Amino acid sequence: MAERGGANNSTNYGVTDPGVAAIKPQYHTTKDHFHEYIKSGRDEDLKAADKDHLKDGEAIEGAADCDLPEHKAKRIKLDENDENVKNESEKDNEELCQKEGEHKQNNKKARGQNKNRPHMKPNHYEHDRKLCTSVCQEPPRKCYFGDKCRFLHDVSKYLESKPSDLGDHCYLYDTYGKCQYGITCRYAKSHTGPDNKSLVNEDLMRTWEKTVFVKNSLSKELQQVLRKKKFCFDKSEQCLKQLSKNNKSENLGDAEKKTTQSKCVEEQAIAGTAVEMKLPIRGSSTTMEENSSSVGSQDNIMAEPQSVPCTESTLDDGHVSEEKQRIVEINEETISSGRDTAIGKTAKNDKQTTAKTLGVVTDEDIIKIRSCEKKQLDFRDKLYLAPLTTCGNLPFRRICKKYGADITCGEMAMCIKLLQGQSSEWALLKRHYTEDFFGVQLEGAFPDTMTKCAELLNQNIDVDFVDINVGCPIDLVYHKGGGCGLLNRLNKLEQIVKGMDSVLDVPLTAKIRTGVHENVNIAHKIIPNLRDCGLSLITLHGRSREQRYTKLSDWEYIDYCAQMANPMPLFGNGDILSFEDANRAKAETSVSGVMIARYIPIGLLEHIPQRINERPPYYLGRDYLETLMASQNVSDWIKISEMLLGPVPPNFTFLPKHKANSYK
Repeated sequence: MAERGGANNSTNYGVTDPGVAAIKPQYHTTKDHFHEYIKSGRDEDLKAADKDHLKDGEAIEGAADCDLPEHKAKRIKLDENDENVKNESEKDNEELCQKEGEHKQNNKKARGQNKNRPHMKPNHYEHDRKLCTSVCQEPPRKCYFGDKCRFLHDVSKYLESKPSDLGDHCYLYDTYGKCQYGITCRYAKSHTGPDNKSLVNEDLMRTWEKTVFVKNSLSKELQQVLRKKKFCFDKSEQCLKQLSKNNKSENLGDAEKKTTQSKCVEEQAIAGTAVEMKLPIRGSSTTMEENSSSVGSQDNIMAEPQSVPCTESTLDDGHVSEEKQRIVEINEETISSGRDTAIGKTAKNDKQTTAKTLGVVTDEDIIKIRSCEKKQLDFRDKLYLAPLTTCGNLPFRRICKKYGADITCGEMAMCIKLLQGQSSEWALLKRHYTEDFFGVQLEGAFPDTMTKCAELLNQNIDVDFVDINVGCPIDLVYHKGGGCGLLNRLNKLEQIVKGMDSVLDVPLTAKIRTGVHENVNIAHKIIPNLRDCGLSLITLHGRSREQRYTKLSDWEYIDYCAQMANPMPLFGNGDILSFEDANRAKAETSVSGVMIARYIPIGLLEHIPQRINERPPYYLGRDYLETLMASQNVSDWIKISEMLLGPVPPNFTFLPKHKANSYK
């Protein structure tokens, strides 16, 4: 078993720099040699490519060129007596200074986002060369747009301009008996018959005819209802009213306690002043006014004439001032009126529901489902695949499920965008039929939007659990109060948990971090409260927001929090890069399971264990493709995609969202 080392563990391989992964010497190379090797393979491909896609010594037409300026040449030490050399050196220095200035300017530009990058989607390219979807289907149907349609309707004309197929076998046709893309498929020759009609394997289709491959799609009807804000959130509104009422009563109780304490202090001060002055309470009106104004004028406390001095014993005996009695009476009237109003509204709602309801009345119509009666899931000893943003999509989860992941979860979805009916956000909720233990993760900052979103999903999608994101560290989410921002807003977080749990029929979970600030852990204070609010599982990432990935995950603290969460299961997350790490975490800590986020192939570095805060140095892989995948140049990324999908269109452009994503 490999020993567990620190971030700068690099013994036996000659690498001593902290934060650099240790690799075997035969794979190690320099930066210049690495780029020369990549460029040599790129030049060979350019020579073999079509002349229309070539430019002299440059990459494929349309590919983005994000290379930074080359390093400046080394300065040569010169003799002081050689004036000609001095003049040349001065010119060279001026040129170098100018290049340095440009280089610094480029370095400044290399930060932030490429906000002017083209936002053209792939389906916007070359409308006159794409076939209309009405013609692709079998049998063809009438085009909804008619003469205004921008796409081709002539199949023969489309086939003349269609790129050549990428292979001889279509996976969809060989697996399911039919390809939904028809003649537009890049493997169409494997399932295209005479007259350009798609072939169908009836035997294979019968085996899959009752299977719904992808669930949780957004229908057009639901999207229109959400955009017009006509969706009914009855349960959410009722729950939010109750939460607001409870919150007001708690605030009112706290205010009364503070008022009572302040009055006691003021009355004690008045009594002490009266004793020191040796004056009775029934003094002159001027004396009373002076005492009352000097002690507690800001709270409008009026001292009533009494024969008995106001002392601490009288307060304990139950003698209360008239002002406090009036406050209590007002509060009782407010509460009673609020109850009457609530009862009236409930009765009105009951009348409306009884008028609309048809059929037999069941227990679910009368009695609210308790938490113990909800769907129960056994999370313990399961391998949980983390909801990776921009990476944990449906194809990735299918691969991980094939290799042994027990629990899968969709990418982080923002509740506001889901409530608005955005198709791109609803696509994150899709579920493949092979995902037998599946959940979705929601991000939000306020109880109303999160509760309504939970009710919306509870009625329209098929999931086994819903997860709350309390760990997202990015500024866009944090500064709005979501993600890690909820760790500092415990009252809002508890209301979110209570509200969502009251409208969901499935278990509710949460993923959190150790805290916001480095070396200030607060998760152990939050976990018991969330457990009491109704959570079924908490996943703890052993890093804070400020820490990010600069240090290793704190598994000792995860173990402590797992004991605090008992009997609720708690999963640990962080630095699980191999099966040895997973087994060690389950054996040496009290966690109920582990969550894995990323897997690093050990074949690339030939040395384990590698830490997540270790970056590999420049290396040459065992073949050209393995080396190409380590490139940071965007043109090489396009080249990899062309190996799978064929050449890009002539007017294709790709620019990363962040300028620092692609560099040389």
